[in-house]
Amino acid sequence: MTWQGFSNYSALMETELKTLEEKINQFVKLCHRQRSENIQLRQQLAGATSENKHLSEKINAATTRLESLLTQFPGNK
Repeated sequence: MTWQGFSNYSALMETELKTLEEKINQFVKLCHRQRSENIQLRQQLAGATSENKHLSEKINAATTRLESLLTQFPGNK
């Protein structure tokens, strides 16, 4: 192999390395975005779960009150 051939090989490798570096940087950015989105989705899920629990408690309380009221009607005892 001549020095001239080695120079072409080195330039080709340098180009491939730069392309690989760009792809890795894009991948790292995507991972950061996905991690941020995952954190946000976990927070939304926690909020929705909390709200669901609160609403279930309200429904249970309302059901209990209605059942209590229904027992007060004549003929339901």
